[in-house]
Amino acid sequence: MIWTVRTTICLPTYNERENLEPMVRALTDVLPEGGRVLVIDDNSPDGTGDLADRLAAELPFLDVLHRERKEGIGRAYLAGFRQALASDAELILEMDCDFSHDPTDIPRLIDAAREADLVLGSRYVPGGRIPNWGAVRRFISRGGCIYAQLMLSLRVRDLTGGFKCWRREVLERIDLTAIHSNGYAFQIEGTYRALRAGYRVAEIPITFVDREAGRSKMSRAIVLEAIWKVPLLRLFALSGKI
Repeated sequence: MIWTVRTTICLPTYNERENLEPMVRALTDVLPEGGRVLVIDDNSPDGTGDLADRLAAELPFLDVLHRERKEGIGRAYLAGFRQALASDAELILEMDCDFSHDPTDIPRLIDAAREADLVLGSRYVPGGRIPNWGAVRRFISRGGCIYAQLMLSLRVRDLTGGFKCWRREVLERIDLTAIHSNGYAFQIEGTYRALRAGYRVAEIPITFVDREAGRSKMSRAIVLEAIWKVPLLRLFALSGKI
């Protein structure tokens, strides 16, 4: 049975000129009827925002949100969530623009949202794969997930991934104004807040691949933020603030 649901895909960009148009064209093939794509550009110096505007003039499903400066992926997603919530979107997705998340997986995330309030595209459940990562990056990513699992007493396997499908009522409930994390910590905090609020979280397997064009936004600061933010989240939960 076809599930007709209003969907917005949030696509944050910073210097993604090489990837943006191929990604938007790929989303054309998987976007549900009436669905929209929201590009959130942090004033990219490479002209990504200008390209997004030109594409939006051509493609009726594409919207562009321009931000004044780069503040991190967490701030970009929060701005995108607020704009999507101001529309009639029932499902709000987040994904990377660099093709590390496969657009053809979007229908699977949307379908899983029939039974779950938050769906995670997971690298670490059976069937999930990361075919081209080296040992060091695998250790950092998997170690970060296990660290968060243990500190927060969670069973979710992939807490740091950024391929997600939210029901709008979850984002309306979890108090976006209280989230100040970026990077890995932003993904961990969002899922943790959803679970603490009693929502159903499901993981479906995905294949995650490294970008082929552009530069990774990963940094030491992103890793360090997750290290100190995770125990802080636990303290907030124990004190009743989450």
